[in-house]
Amino acid sequence: MADPSAHAAPSGPAAPPTPPVPLAALLARDDLGLRQIAGPDARAAATAVQWVHTSEMTDPYPYLLGGELLLTAGVHITDPAAPDGSFDGYVSRIVAAGGAALGFGVAPVHDTVPHALAEACERLGLPLVEVPPRTTFSGVARAVWSLMAEAGHAELRRVTQAQQGLATAAARPDPVPAVLRRLAAGLGGLAVLYGPDGVELQAAGQAPEAAHEALRELTGVVRRGAPAAPASAADTAGGVHLAAYALGGGRGFALGTATERREPGDHTIAGAAVVLLSLLTGEHQGASEASRSAALVRLLLGETAGEVAPLLGGEHWHVVHARVTHAGGARPTSLAASALAAALGTALVDPGGPDGAVRLLVPAVSADREFAPADGWVLGVSAAAPPGGLDAADAQAARALRRAEATRRPLVRHHANGVAALVAPAEADAHARVLLAPLAGHEALLVTLRTWLSLHGNWDRTAVALAVHRNTVRQRISRCALLLEADLDDPDVRMELWFALNRAL
Repeated sequence: MADPSAHAAPSGPAAPPTPPVPLAALLARDDLGLRQIAGPDARAAATAVQWVHTSEMTDPYPYLLGGELLLTAGVHITDPAAPDGSFDGYVSRIVAAGGAALGFGVAPVHDTVPHALAEACERLGLPLVEVPPRTTFSGVARAVWSLMAEAGHAELRRVTQAQQGLATAAARPDPVPAVLRRLAAGLGGLAVLYGPDGVELQAAGQAPEAAHEALRELTGVVRRGAPAAPASAADTAGGVHLAAYALGGGRGFALGTATERREPGDHTIAGAAVVLLSLLTGEHQGASEASRSAALVRLLLGETAGEVAPLLGGEHWHVVHARVTHAGGARPTSLAASALAAALGTALVDPGGPDGAVRLLVPAVSADREFAPADGWVLGVSAAAPPGGLDAADAQAARALRRAEATRRPLVRHHANGVAALVAPAEADAHARVLLAPLAGHEALLVTLRTWLSLHGNWDRTAVALAVHRNTVRQRISRCALLLEADLDDPDVRMELWFALNRAL
């Protein structure tokens, strides 16, 4: 006899469309009046119900998918006073099918739950719930669907908020650690970025120590170079759920996560992180790796910058100096510098520049190329220069960065115009050397004088720009006036010194 309320079972268990409902949540509803009378404690065992099924079959196994709260009125039980052990076969088949719990409705068939059935559920570890006469099976099913809908909406909100948080983190000045921290918080566990050689590059969150090595080994599965290597893999270690994901770009980076609980939306959240980390760690396409390697080799073998420049994608360049705001003097990571380079449209970046600044070479695609401020960075941008003028452009960018920091502006550009553009460079350089000869060898004095002049003699801003006390600035400027034998309050003197300093620094 076929069970009219059952569907044919698929070949394997199907994933629930929404998060499962804790059996304890059903037991806590006063309107249902359900009572657990046998089996493992639902709360302690974290028993979860994925759906509800009603059956009066003596063997419901063929019709169960796993995770059901199986409801029965005991129509198939002809002898409720049967001895202990007589229901073991029935209960064992429910357990073998993966049933979550058995709900027994008292009345109209039976006034009480058969003692032998309760004993069998206790022995075989199946939660047994008594359904009172006032509660219909359809009412139990409706309550489960309602709790599932609430859980589904809550999970959707969690996933949406996590994805928005990841997108916000990716826009931060140091995006890779920020994304990993947000991912670890969203999953409630550990998130690790691994390099192509399996070395841990960045990590955020917590997980048992035993999970770290297992996670590293699991990411090796997705980092293998074979075409058949999977894009993701999952495993468990010591009760911790592990997942590994290959990042796009074909460079061998991988993401690993470790969580003590696995929620339905975790894979979706991790997928969003994989996309963002693939973009942040991927090779920028503005200039190929082969061209940059060739340019480096030719420079090392003695070719000039002008001969090498075409390989790098431009005839004129802007030099950009950048520093992370509110970094407390710490240097940004190479990944943060790479993210900034991608935002500026270049792959030529030196994260270890002087004074903790990041230096970049950006192709001058047009004479008046616009530069937008970068969130979390302060930028100094040089005028466009040919390869032979990159030394001067580097000095321009350094000065522009100092001015940007002193004036608390996110971006300052150097503009080559005015009277300086009318004087031949050789003559200007010779004049600067003669005028500034008394300060030769006093780098701190030269830098202080130029910064002070650029800020119109403002002591406080100069102190901020140079990260020194304002009294130190006053002492240095007084020393400059003494060595130069000049009145630095005279605007003509200031103008001439400014002209000379722009050539010397």
